[in-house]
Amino acid sequence: MMTDPVADMLTRLRNALANRSGTVQMPASKEREAIAAVLKREGYIGDYRVAGEGAQSILKIYLKYGPVGKKVVRKIQRRSKPGRRLYSSVSDLGYVANGMGIQIVSTSRGILSDRECRKLNVGGEVICSVE
Repeated sequence: MMTDPVADMLTRLRNALANRSGTVQMPASKEREAIAAVLKREGYIGDYRVAGEGAQSILKIYLKYGPVGKKVVRKIQRRSKPGRRLYSSVSDLGYVANGMGIQIVSTSRGILSDRECRKLNVGGEVICSVE
């Protein structure tokens, strides 16, 4: 039994980036798919696809690298954990790497980046930060 599926997703991404893999696969869920959608909107991954239906569906993420093979995602870190939830209002959302990175936030309007949260003026649970 997996206690923290988001941490598992982030670890799979880190491992695939360390191996310079083109893709990474994991069990799909709505939360993981929403996180992948934010990463795609912000330009950190190339694309993502969900294959299959129901409990056996697979989320496949296509990773993105720079022109010389440099990693686009330098650092991805879990912020809110099952044992210690981290909530932030929109005014308390900080900037990651002086605005060069993002925070992924679970809000009442769905899972959004910190830039989208500031635009919509909503806060929520800070899931992770990406540089």
